[in-house]
Amino acid sequence: MHDHSHCVPGLTRRSFLASACMGLASVAMEASLQRDRVAGAADEADSGWVPPDGRPHRAPRAKQVIWMMMRGGFSHLETFDPKPELTIHAGKTLGESPHKYVLESSFLKNVREQVANNIIDKTKARIFPTQIGFQRGGQSGIEVSDWFPQMRNCVDDLAIIRSMWTGDNNHGAQMQFLTGRHVLDGCFPTLGAWVQYGLAAQGDSLPQFISMGPPLDLQCNGGVDSDYLGPEHAGILLKIDPDNPLPFAKPARPVTAASAQTKSELLGRLNRLAAKEYPTDASLRARMQSYELAFRMQTAVPELLKFDSETPEVRKLYGLDQEVTRPFGQQLLAARRMVERGVRFVQIFHGDGAAGAWDAHSALRQNHTTMCAQVDLPIAGLLQDLKQRGLLDETIVVFGTEFGRTPGVQGTDGRDHHNYGFSIWMAGGGIRGGIVHGATDELGFHAVEDRHFVTDVHATILHLLGLDSRRLEIPGRKRLEIEHGQVIHQILS
Repeated sequence: MHDHSHCVPGLTRRSFLASACMGLASVAMEASLQRDRVAGAADEADSGWVPPDGRPHRAPRAKQVIWMMMRGGFSHLETFDPKPELTIHAGKTLGESPHKYVLESSFLKNVREQVANNIIDKTKARIFPTQIGFQRGGQSGIEVSDWFPQMRNCVDDLAIIRSMWTGDNNHGAQMQFLTGRHVLDGCFPTLGAWVQYGLAAQGDSLPQFISMGPPLDLQCNGGVDSDYLGPEHAGILLKIDPDNPLPFAKPARPVTAASAQTKSELLGRLNRLAAKEYPTDASLRARMQSYELAFRMQTAVPELLKFDSETPEVRKLYGLDQEVTRPFGQQLLAARRMVERGVRFVQIFHGDGAAGAWDAHSALRQNHTTMCAQVDLPIAGLLQDLKQRGLLDETIVVFGTEFGRTPGVQGTDGRDHHNYGFSIWMAGGGIRGGIVHGATDELGFHAVEDRHFVTDVHATILHLLGLDSRRLEIPGRKRLEIEHGQVIHQILS
């Protein structure tokens, strides 16, 4: 029987079903509407389009994705793109250096300012020397920052892309990297939503799109938006707390497992009766699915976060034994356990605050020393753990940020936002490791060789998952060409 203390008396059966009277339904509700809702639009279209059937369009190279975003914009110049010229010409303005041609590049037009961010003033800034050393790592001998010694040990598994660019020079670029559209254009489906939309679930106890860490600005659902694909494809925000694994899942009053099962079965029977009465109610059918997922999550999520079931060696690999690395390490260990259980897209944000804690407008050395120390060991641990379990071959791992930092100094010891050229890396399923692709100019200002807009990363991931973004389009929602991106074939194995 349902608990009248939690629901308003006098509701009709249909209204009751439409309300979230189960504790966890509020968590899973964001993943509610189902594929049939979109399929109805296809019936009205003349294009012959049909909704995806959950199968890949081509043989996939990978099954799932772990996407890490360092919020705020880490400096490519102190991480993966060493530029000796910065130190040689430190103190000069860009115009005084031998590389003043960067101020005349046509690439300067590739920005749409969210707020005034005077380009002329930025180009007058004096060149800031590199704040950390670089060393070569692995058999490939790729140079990686001394702030990332553990990642440097894994460099033979990485494809470092040094030629990324984006069109937003403020932190809306975080959303642009996830959707391909400028934040001023409004909200659009994120990459994780497209993956969930295109591919069938690999399991039935956990959502297929999960996001951890500090979410993006509340605009556009915090970085997990599915927009016109329907809310059933939006990501679920999950806080990683082994001591309180699912804070909103517990009933207000203690109930036995048998009672919870009886309650779920009763609601299921009522749902099925209502479905017969309202056969075209897509939202009702979606709620039925969300309630069922919610019930299963009550068991699956606490089990997922039982990190003490891992060996001491594995917990140490992720840095769970150290205060500095434990928070991010727990998220990455959870991510590994998620992909083991069939979650398609796991998204992890790092860096608190509205803009993100990597936003080093001042004290860059201090900022990046702190931030890199929090993530370096756990990320290396994730790569090693995936590899030894045979999961790296089927899991795409991405380490990214919304943009880089300027070659010129901001204030006395910081760097400003820089959208014209920056670095990320990819690894895992179908990615060729131990390579550097693309390049920026001598000062790290512009991406000049094998330039890639952020959606080229999307195209590469979808390609490796066996999906063609053009075949996922919905009638009446024509996407811009730049949203589809181009597959980065040069980094594929």
